[in-house]
Amino acid sequence: MLIDTVRARYGVRAGLRLAIAEAAARLGTTPRMLRYRESLGLVTPPRGGGGRRRYGERELLAAGAAVTLEKAYGVPPGALAFALRALSDPDVAADVRTLGALARAGGFAPTPIEALDFDAAKARDLLRLGGR
Repeated sequence: MLIDTVRARYGVRAGLRLAIAEAAARLGTTPRMLRYRESLGLVTPPRGGGGRRRYGERELLAAGAAVTLEKAYGVPPGALAFALRALSDPDVAADVRTLGALARAGGFAPTPIEALDFDAAKARDLLRLGGR
């Protein structure tokens, strides 16, 4: 499960309260990237004294989940933010489903693996042609 993975990988536990620099170091990212993820709505740390962000258990789990998903699926933070929007906004979800139906029109919509296989086959063909 994603939450268990994040807890284990980044040492997230109850009662933890970290400043942004400490949270970034723990997550293997930068304060700038944490602020960017915040601007996208992927994490919402509360502000402490002086308006400084404080990362508790929930915020570290959210930021760690974002980092983990970005790496696992090779997507940027903006793509995750859009995915969350598509999950929560019925109009966006309907539009994405329409796009999916249009993309499958004609019965051919390659999966990502099929698309990679096609590109690999094309590259092999080009290499064979170059060797003649």
